Amino acid sequence: MIQQAANTSARRLQAERLSGPAALQEAQALRYRVFSAEFDAKLKGAELGLDMDDYDIHCKHIGVRDLNTGELVATTRLLDHQAAAGLGRFYSEEEFSLHGLVHLQGPVLEIGRTCVALGYRNGGTIAVLWSELAEILNEGAYSYLMGCASIPMQDGGVQAHAIMQRLRERYLCNEHLRAEPKQPLPALSVPANVIAEMPPLLKAYMRLGAKICGEPCWDKEFQVADVFILLKRDDLCPRYARHFKAAV
Repeated sequence: MIQQAANTSARRLQAERLSGPAALQEAQALRYRVFSAEFDAKLKGAELGLDMDDYDIHCKHIGVRDLNTGELVATTRLLDHQAAAGLGRFYSEEEFSLHGLVHLQGPVLEIGRTCVALGYRNGGTIAVLWSELAEILNEGAYSYLMGCASIPMQDGGVQAHAIMQRLRERYLCNEHLRAEPKQPLPALSVPANVIAEMPPLLKAYMRLGAKICGEPCWDKEFQVADVFILLKRDDLCPRYARHFKAAV
């Protein structure tokens, strides 16, 4: 389903659901451009200029298109509890042991592989993407949204450790679920006064009301620290609920 277009500065951005092989390949190509350029990630499908894995065909894919250029400028994929049951796992379970997952009350939707093209990384683009996500949350009556948000590790982990110091103080919650990383970050002593900018996507999740559920996992292929986040729909921050107005 395609939603009504939204104006962001001089751009005309529109959210859409990406259906069919051609649309999926378009999303995989965008993911490849972003992940390979910024993280020097080792990606399956790199020889084709694509980021692809076995989860893609089981997921719903949504995106944001610039109507002026026709270019896909943002995308994410969604794996619900039923599809995950058929696979035998959520994608996050490759990196984390999720203690308490089976006890969550209500349907669960996992978000992943979110990326935004350089030059479109602003609140407006994310809001358009969130609006389509809201529709899907509403249709499936999902109680929880979960997934991973990445922090670059090219600096040896200084940024990741500094950000985690802040996240533990304000956003750590194990009440519903505890995520135990299968590959913890290498130990590193970082002074408490080191300031690191939180990546936009991670910041967006925290503003929505999401919590982190434990320590991050070191994803060596993507060269990032993945932080597991959980957003309980009932805890959605009212200030940002307008992005999810269809789902609350």
